Parts: sequence; structure tokens; C-alpha cells
Amino acid sequence: MSHERAFVPLNIAVLTVSDTRQLDNDTSGQTLVDRIEGAGHRVHARRIVRDDTYAIRAVASEWIADGEVQVVISTGGTGLTGRDGTPEAMRPLFDKEIEGFGELFRVLSYADIGTSSLQSRATAGVANGTYIFVLPGSSGACRDGWDKLIQAQLDYRTKPCNMVELMPRLLEK
Repeated sequence: MSHERAFVPLNIAVLTVSDTRQLDNDTSGQTLVDRIEGAGHRVHARRIVRDDTYAIRAVASEWIADGEVQVVISTGGTGLTGRDGTPEAMRPLFDKEIEGFGELFRVLSYADIGTSSLQSRATAGVANGTYIFVLPGSSGACRDGWDKLIQAQLDYRTKPCNMVELMPRLLEK
């Protein structure tokens, strides 16, 4: 962490993918909101959508096209069941996939949940200059994803490098 640099607050959108959650019982989405705001960033938007590839993709596409949204974090729909389709909804939107995110997420999860971490299809990418992080639907996964991976990379003060300093160059051709 560099104290030579000032913190840069980002506009982050939170998407919960669930057929059963509402705002009042969306614990994973609320976990993300609390951590985002606690770190000094802004929650620009928050929505809950059903486990449907096209509903997920529609909301994500809206946010990717919105010049005010710099980061999208989704929670839910990353498992192996027939209704889990968040990675399939998001990956076609990526201009670039951030492969290391899913790999590191599963390594960190392995320490807590062992081989069950194989069932996580957490992923991340960049679309139209917007970072997208796709997390599992548990509060614990959201805590781990934010605390152990995302938070430091979305902090301009993180050395030796962070994703914030790359933002002005994401749309280079």
C-alpha cells in the first residue's frame, strides 16, 4: 500500500442472481454493499435478477454501457446446477477474461472448503472498460472475494500494481 497516492473512489454496481432473494434477505449482495462502501467506494446501482442467462446479460450490458459504472460485481449462479448460468451470461460480454481471478479464488476457497472449491466457477473480465467480477452466491464467498482479491486491486494505493491504474488504458486500440 502506498501512502504517496490518494484513494480513488469507484462507482460499483452489485448484481445478485437468484430466484429466491429479495432486497430484505439478500445477504450476499448486502455483504458486498457493506464492504464496497466501507472501503470508500460508491454503490452506483444494485439489482436482483432471476437465474436466467438473458436477464443477467441484459442488466450487465446496461451497466457496461453506462459510462458512470466502472465495476460490476455479481453474486450467485456460479455453481454446476442447471439453473446456474452467470458465467455463461457474462463471458460473452468480456473483451478480455481475467483468468487469474477464478484460479486464485478457488485456491483461496480451498483453504476454507477443501475440494468443494472445484464447484465454483468464479470468473472475471473486462468489457467496454468496465471490470466484471463473478462471485458465488454465499456471503462467505463474497467476503473472501472482496477481502482477499478485489479490494486491493480496486485500491489505487496498492503496489506494485492495481487495476485502477490500468483503467485509463482499458479502451486502447
